[in-house]
Amino acid sequence: MTQLTKLTDTYTLNNGTQIPIVGFGTWQTPDGDVARQSVKTAIKAGYRHIDTAFAYGNEKSVGAGIRESGVKREDLWVTTKLTNDVHGYDKTKAAIETSLQNLGLDYLDLYLIHWPNPIASRANWEADNAGSWRAMEEAQKAGKLRAIGVSNFRPKHIDALLKTATVVPQVNQIFLNPSDLEPEVVAYNNAHHILSEAYSPLGTGKIFTVPELKELAKKYGKSVAQLVLRWSLQHGFLPLPKSVHAERIEANTKLFDFEITAADMQKIDGLRGVAGLAADPDTTTF
Repeated sequence: MTQLTKLTDTYTLNNGTQIPIVGFGTWQTPDGDVARQSVKTAIKAGYRHIDTAFAYGNEKSVGAGIRESGVKREDLWVTTKLTNDVHGYDKTKAAIETSLQNLGLDYLDLYLIHWPNPIASRANWEADNAGSWRAMEEAQKAGKLRAIGVSNFRPKHIDALLKTATVVPQVNQIFLNPSDLEPEVVAYNNAHHILSEAYSPLGTGKIFTVPELKELAKKYGKSVAQLVLRWSLQHGFLPLPKSVHAERIEANTKLFDFEITAADMQKIDGLRGVAGLAADPDTTTF
């Protein structure tokens, strides 16, 4: 059982790499000062795991925040993702270099295929993913990527990838919160020793309006955000909370002085659909 005592406790990935159990998300964080400052604030608050993506349009600012934090590169975990219109071997090789340049880094701790079946690859998604994965495996061997994985992949997409892969994905980053536990995907991840990372762990904000969560948060003397992030950790997920407000960034680190009972975990598990469900990656329009 992974320790749940502090932000810098780690899960061990299937390649032996240690990843901090909570990450700081930057989806929808505007490029420029807002992204740079929020990353600095997060690192100051104790986060050592920063998650971005080429598609977020803020890699350069995230990189600047990392550099200005004063924390050694080797003490940080940095994730970014392959964007939808550059799947395939050659394009992925180039995309990895672009992200390294944008972030101002020599290596990435984790690189993910962001979506399995984007519009640009829909006619040929399986072959395109296989090519991207080969480029990622090579970059991992070369030391440019410490871990590689996928995002928004359902079991059939990973099964397709495993036909030609020599490396099993280390991570699958998916929409995971009390509104959608994605049980089939999580069970598949667990069976293949793939870590389930939770993006939108707070249900893109809708979770804060759920009466049952407000009531439970009050019971534990915590905010709804703290309750839900703790729930995520107790499930063995890796949540990626996002905020641009210093006080919330700080508050979201206070997850280690309480424990949710099994009965209350079950109550939270029963809230399916209260704040939206995961998008179907085979019908997305991007």
